[in-house]
Formats: sequence, structure tokens, C-alpha cells
Amino acid sequence: MPPPVLAVVAKVQSPNLAQTLRDSVPLFLERGWTAVGHPSLGPAWQAAGLPPGDLRRDPELGAGDPPPDLGLVLGGDGTMLWASRLLGARGTPLLSLNLGSLGFLTAQPAASARATVEAFFEGRLRREERRMLLARLVRDGRTLARQSILNDAVMTRGSLARIMDFNLWVGGQQAAMIRADGLIVATPTGSTAYSLSAGGPILHPSLAVWVISPICPHSLTLRPMVVPGELEVSISVGETDDAHLTLDGQMAMPLQHGDHLELGPAEKPLVLLRPQEMDFFGILRQKFHWSDR
Repeated sequence: MPPPVLAVVAKVQSPNLAQTLRDSVPLFLERGWTAVGHPSLGPAWQAAGLPPGDLRRDPELGAGDPPPDLGLVLGGDGTMLWASRLLGARGTPLLSLNLGSLGFLTAQPAASARATVEAFFEGRLRREERRMLLARLVRDGRTLARQSILNDAVMTRGSLARIMDFNLWVGGQQAAMIRADGLIVATPTGSTAYSLSAGGPILHPSLAVWVISPICPHSLTLRPMVVPGELEVSISVGETDDAHLTLDGQMAMPLQHGDHLELGPAEKPLVLLRPQEMDFFGILRQKFHWSDR
């Protein structure tokens, strides 16, 4: 039976990365795990004093192999979004340590790296499932992009472009003709990101819904809308001269008149491993100062 595989996804620019690797990875290696990481992880791995031969360098983290048994995410929320697409969408559970600033998704502090990994091996971490969106961009009947996303799909105009026109369909029914600077479709996890800034609600991550939030709509009656998560959301793009689609704030594609964005539930949810005492409302209070006067 092959040894379990640990995939390390890291914010390689972090000055704290080498120390966090030193505190966490040996606990896996001494139990016979093998480690795989992006080639850019090499300098920090060496700075941590870890054996060079114990890291298999692969930019796709074994995309053609069976999914790794665990993803160790060392960074901030951006690193988590990257790991969710690279690993989480394939069914690999993610254990995160925060090396970023906000750390809404990667809430465990790096200072507790060793204790967190020990809790993993002792079975004291809680599995938390987060729904993901499957986004498909279609042009003239051809699929240009197909990607599972954790936060949101955002369609926006360029800096000098005119207002955009969208035709919104939900569950096969026409929902609205929208004129706005853009449109956001977010998961419950993504409800605390761009959608929140656009006036959308905070959704509990356990909900099976999507939130659709117009950006600066031309009509004041257009407000964010929550729809059942089993329904497909389809958006067609009207006349536009400079617009783009952004997935999870990290993948961008230009849009043209007549493009269709199709959104529905991804095949697999994202699995996060978290301490038992970590709860959604506690993170809201800690990170957003929610309910403070």
C-alpha cells in the first residue's frame, strides 16, 4: 500500500513560511508520509532544514494521480482559494495555517502549527464542508473555461467601459434583465467577500444556496437575491466593449457580447479540517469585529 501523500500549498513570499514548515512537516515525514509541492516551495523547504529528497516538486500537485490524502495550506485566504481549486475540488481535505493578514478561511495561527498537526493525527479536528460552484463560460457553443470555485464568479466592466447588460436565468426561468456595473454570484463562503461589499447578506456556510449581487445597478429596485443551491444560474452578456469574468479573484477572462456563464453546484464540496472550538460566529467577531459598537 503506498504511503499517504501530503500536498503543501504555500504563500512562498511569507517570511514565516520556513519556520511553519519546520514546525509542521516533520510530524508527517516521521510517520512515513510523502510530500509534494510546487517547485517554488523549494527555497523555503531548504531554509527550514528539511531533506531536499523528501519533497516531490510538481506544479500541478499530482493532478494525474489519485488525489493527495491531505492538503496543508500555509498562507492567507488567497492561498486557500488556490488550494481549493487545485486540491479541494478533487476531494482532498485541507488543513490550513494562517500566514496572511485577514485569515478568514485560514484562521488557525501559524504559531500553533505543531499543536494543530498533532490534533489532526489524534483525530481531534472537525470536518467542515463548504459548497463550491462549478462555473462554465460558453461562447458560440464552445466551452472556454470550466472551473470549480469556492468564493464567487464576478462579471465586471473595464475602467472606462459603459454600463453592462445581463440576462439572468435561475433554474431555467428568466429572473431579470439587469443593467449594472457588474454582477456577482457567490457561495455562502464567498458571501463575506466581494458580495458583502456590494450589499449582499452574510450567509452561514452550511446553507445550500447562492447569492446574486448586482454591482451598482441602474435600477434601485434590484437588490441581492438568495436562490436555492440546486438551481442552475445562467447569465448572458449583452453589448459590452471592455468586460471580464473573474473566478475567485484569481482567474480572469475577457467577455464578449453573447457569452454565457453557467453556474451550478460542483461535484464535490470542499472539506476543511478545523479545531473543534472554531465556529463561524467566533470568526466573524474576531476577523470582522461583527456586532461591535
